[in-house]
Amino acid sequence: MRMFKGKSFLAIIPARGGSKRLPGKNVRLLAGKPLVNWSVEAALSSKYVDEVLVSTDSTEVVEAARAVGVSVPFVRPVELSSDTASSSDVIQHALDFYRNEQGKIFDYVILLQPTSPLRTAEDIDSAIELLSQKKADAVISVCPMEHSPLWSNILPEDLSLGNFLRSEVQGVRSQDLPTYYRINGAIYICDMKRFTSEKTLFLKENIFAFVMSSEKSVDIDTLTDFALAEVLISKSRTE
Repeated sequence: MRMFKGKSFLAIIPARGGSKRLPGKNVRLLAGKPLVNWSVEAALSSKYVDEVLVSTDSTEVVEAARAVGVSVPFVRPVELSSDTASSSDVIQHALDFYRNEQGKIFDYVILLQPTSPLRTAEDIDSAIELLSQKKADAVISVCPMEHSPLWSNILPEDLSLGNFLRSEVQGVRSQDLPTYYRINGAIYICDMKRFTSEKTLFLKENIFAFVMSSEKSVDIDTLTDFALAEVLISKSRTE
């Protein structure tokens, strides 16, 4: 095991075969390789991740992962592969497998969603280092919001904008508004014991944000997202 300061890390990449918006999304080619493999290769290149697991119900995803050197020791059960299956259930299933079938228990679990292909090994390692620096039980990645939520609101049925903006933000320049952040879905790290007891990665306490750039926070859900990611990858290769 590589370990980091005596702690072990299991990276789980959940990549089911189904996708309502974009069938076969996780094996669709992005800049020449299957989408899922961008996350697989980032995890494998981490200095601190001890083991990488791809949790999937798809034979195509299994083949893609194995092609870059990741063992896929089980196929995810049908009941954990639907639209309604939670990430927490998928993680717990993986942890149970390692404990019961291989006798392995890790200190921390890392969730790396395959829809965040621009997250790098360096990002993963920096998030783990932040976890250590903060003596945290959890770290979750965020990025700045593209537009301030203070400039947004719900609309009434008649589409009136009469009370759309709060008075305190009217006339304020966008650059003078406070910066808001959003969860970008790229990196979730959690103490295994706390995850097992609380069944969530988003703990109530001793949890910190790992800030990433908007460029690295592209979340692949549509063909437009694929196109944007291709542009950003091409740009990074020429810099």
